Amino acid sequence: MIGKQLTAAQRLEKSVRDLLSKDYFVPLSGVLLCVQHAVDTTNKIKTAATNGVWCKYGEAFVDSLTDAELRFLVLHETYHCMYNHLTTWGWMYKEGGALANQACDHVINLQILEIEQYDRELKGFLVMPKGGCADRKFLGMDSPTVYKMLKEQQEQEQEDEQDGGEGQGEGEGEDGDGQGGQAGDEADDGFDEHDWDAADKLSAEEKAENARQMDEAVRQGALLASKSGKGGDRVLGDMLAAKVRWQDALREYLQATCAGNEFSTWRKPNRRFVASGIYMPSGVSEIMGELVIAVDMSGSIGDREVAQFLGEITAICETVRPEKLRLLYWDTAVCQDEKYEREELINLAASTRPAGGGGTSPSCITDYMVSEGIKPQVCVVLTDGWVGSDWGGAWPCPVLWCIAGNKSASPTTGSAVHIDWNN
Repeated sequence: MIGKQLTAAQRLEKSVRDLLSKDYFVPLSGVLLCVQHAVDTTNKIKTAATNGVWCKYGEAFVDSLTDAELRFLVLHETYHCMYNHLTTWGWMYKEGGALANQACDHVINLQILEIEQYDRELKGFLVMPKGGCADRKFLGMDSPTVYKMLKEQQEQEQEDEQDGGEGQGEGEGEDGDGQGGQAGDEADDGFDEHDWDAADKLSAEEKAENARQMDEAVRQGALLASKSGKGGDRVLGDMLAAKVRWQDALREYLQATCAGNEFSTWRKPNRRFVASGIYMPSGVSEIMGELVIAVDMSGSIGDREVAQFLGEITAICETVRPEKLRLLYWDTAVCQDEKYEREELINLAASTRPAGGGGTSPSCITDYMVSEGIKPQVCVVLTDGWVGSDWGGAWPCPVLWCIAGNKSASPTTGSAVHIDWNN
């Protein structure tokens, strides 16, 4: 290609190769290769866009960027996918729209801008495209924390406007380099597009499979880095462990399973009528049908864990308001089966009687559910994850594992969130 101008697609491919060629990014190699990067030639995408599974880049936008800016953009989109931003933080977008975009972008851009602080050879290798959100006051924060601060700032500005005030003072909320947009300002909504609607249309199974593939890609990159002795400083290791409040991930997963007709929304058209050119609202429900929560009561679970599990069960019920709750305590068998109607949930903490204390075999949960004909909307398993290779086999419903204190546990079925009692 000497003497020839590279096409947008060729430049995109070269950017990925450039990142892979640097020792610092060896831990990210699995993720960079797992994410689908492609140039959009239809002119539908003006800058770059992702739904958390694929990343598409506008042809004209790619041509407008320098090599360093394009590498930054590729890394930026890759981080969105690695952190599962569009499936984990969908509730933020539904609530705050542009603020959710800004919050995720601030977190990612600040992390990328910090890279050259830890590897001098990368100075100038990555340059943030114009319009990026990167207010240094958010450095080290996670997306929901940044979102909350942006929302409070926006509400304060709106209140000042109503009171006839001047709003935010000049320069307030920006870093020393003038980077970082004002809350809610569409002009500073970042240099890429976040396809939250496409992410929302993914089925629970598709989201679970994508999360599993991403987790595996992260592990493969980390393994390659450990074997080769290459890889970034501890900061990159922190980035590989996505800083997600497990309670928020749990809430998002459970709310995604709610499907009913309690009220209607035009934001997601009813698919049955779209083919006929008719747009009708789809049904949405904030009330779940039957929910099963299976609590690990094996010998490795202490009183502290049981108490914390019970606290989270109460929080789960307040979040999704199940019509019925089936609370199963288990070790190598289901030792206690408690049934609660919605109006009885308020007394759950006082009435429940945890039982168990033997070995650990999640298969007893699925065996019991099949034998009893239990078919809930979803099953949440609270466990420490020390189950060997037994992850319950074939489940009669979607299953979410909430794993406490065992970061190495990787379920072979369903989805998983890792519990950090300090987060």
